[in-house]
Amino acid sequence: MYGDNWTFQQDGGRPHIHRKTQDWCRTNLPCFIDKDHWPSNSPDLNPLGYCIWDEFAVAINWDLATSKMALINELKRSVKKIRPEVVFESCPSWTNRLYRLKQTN
Repeated sequence: MYGDNWTFQQDGGRPHIHRKTQDWCRTNLPCFIDKDHWPSNSPDLNPLGYCIWDEFAVAINWDLATSKMALINELKRSVKKIRPEVVFESCPSWTNRLYRLKQTN
C-alpha cells in the first residue's frame, strides 16, 4: 500500500522484541529499526500507559470476552466508560513529566 518508502518502528513490548518477531520484521519489512537500535520508550512518558489504559482495563469485564466478537464488543463498550476527566488530566500530567525529564537530562 505504501511501497518501500517507509520505516517500521515498534515499542519495547515483549512480543515485539522476541527474536522470531525481529527476524520476521528484518525479512518482511522494507525498512526496519531493530530493538537494539531503537530508543526505549518510557511508559512514564506515554499518557496511555500511565493513565488511560488503567481506566480502560478496569472497565473491561473479561468474563464477557468469550469469543473474538464478544471481546471486540466488550472493548467498544468499555472505552465509552473512560471518564473524560481522566483524559483531560493526562494532558497536564504529560507536559509536567516532559518538563521534569528535561530538567534531569
